Amino acid sequence: MTTHSKPLTVLLTDPMGRALGLSLPPGSLVTDSNDGPWPEPLLWVADEVAAPGTWAKYGPARDAGLQPVLLQDGSGIEEWWDGELDPGMMSDPGDHPAEEVLKDLWESAASETEENEDEADAGETIAPFTGSWPGLAPPGRTAADPVTAAADVAEGLVGHSLKSPRPALVPVRRAADIPAAIGWSGPVNYENDVARLCAVLRSWEDRFGAQVVALSYARLDLSVAAPPETLDEALAVAAEHFAFCPDNIWQGYESIGLYAEEALVGNAHWTFWWD
Repeated sequence: MTTHSKPLTVLLTDPMGRALGLSLPPGSLVTDSNDGPWPEPLLWVADEVAAPGTWAKYGPARDAGLQPVLLQDGSGIEEWWDGELDPGMMSDPGDHPAEEVLKDLWESAASETEENEDEADAGETIAPFTGSWPGLAPPGRTAADPVTAAADVAEGLVGHSLKSPRPALVPVRRAADIPAAIGWSGPVNYENDVARLCAVLRSWEDRFGAQVVALSYARLDLSVAAPPETLDEALAVAAEHFAFCPDNIWQGYESIGLYAEEALVGNAHWTFWWD
């Protein structure tokens, strides 16, 4: 995937980003180790762990073409983003229609469910749906500004479910593209080309005001400005979540229906974790 790293190259000679209208704390640039002898920077990462209120300080970076995101060390894996990123293996999210991606992933997840469970149990897992792709959920009704929703979710994550997140800046126009742009491989057990998932993230951004807020070694946190408000709305979204990350249902809930009821209705924070 091609990125626009020019805003980051400014930081080579202007570490605080004053020319970009920023006042950054000490940090470092992370490059693609597979990009030849003079790799371009992929992202900027702060040296210090984020504290409450930190996210709001990075809002002006959007005007400079940089999207903020929190990067969390995970399970003893120190700084997984240093040497573990490979954007060269990613395509462009724009090359993948979101519904085609979700339909393909749905069919794969439903098939694997049937293989690993008997017919009755498999039917209960994907209930109230059958093995056929149910289609895209309708757009939500925006309840908050997406930027404000992202700040609220980030504030709730810092120091709680994310114990040591680092603020980072990525040179992309929309937050949905962050995982592919930096070559994140969190869902590698299910999907090697994360650009396909970013195509879905773009669709969620358009339909639900979703924003990528945090990345861990194999976890993704999104804020949602227009979450589903009723169980019927949540069920339609839950089907997409099952396709996108079946572990959310397989390892956390008995069924898509229960997941919709307990994890999605009115919830402005979506979390995905791949085993």
